[in-house]
Amino acid sequence: MLRARTFAAVTAAAASGILLLPTQAQAAGSVHLYKIHYDSPGTDRRSNASLNGEYVQIRNTTGAAVNLRGWTVTDAANHKYTFGSYVLGKGKTVTVRTGRGTNTTANVYQNRGAYVWNNDRDTATLKKANGTRVDTCSYNSTRVDYKWC
Repeated sequence: MLRARTFAAVTAAAASGILLLPTQAQAAGSVHLYKIHYDSPGTDRRSNASLNGEYVQIRNTTGAAVNLRGWTVTDAANHKYTFGSYVLGKGKTVTVRTGRGTNTTANVYQNRGAYVWNNDRDTATLKKANGTRVDTCSYNSTRVDYKWC
């Protein structure tokens, strides 16, 4: 009898629109900017370690791997990083570092000799290969060295 009442209550709630189901976007997740570490630790002397101390992270919260080939990350001054052959696994995060290094599944490198992210304010933009804007994240602070997007 308890099952019958529970089923009847759920059916009535669904019919009246009371049940809150996730939207398609919420259920599917997204690929989005996750964190910008814009002021690397220590003195800015353009060492490779310092350059790699500034980075942007991109997270995939979808239920499937996403091919990022041709996707770009830019700042307000249009410094651009374009992904080559790279697949971001479901539930994974990739860190796009400013300096030099060997790309892995967790880190990719812009191979730059100068900083990209301003230490006080900037905007990161993530775009698909076709130019469609996927996400933006801005910061305006010198009190902290990073921004959760």
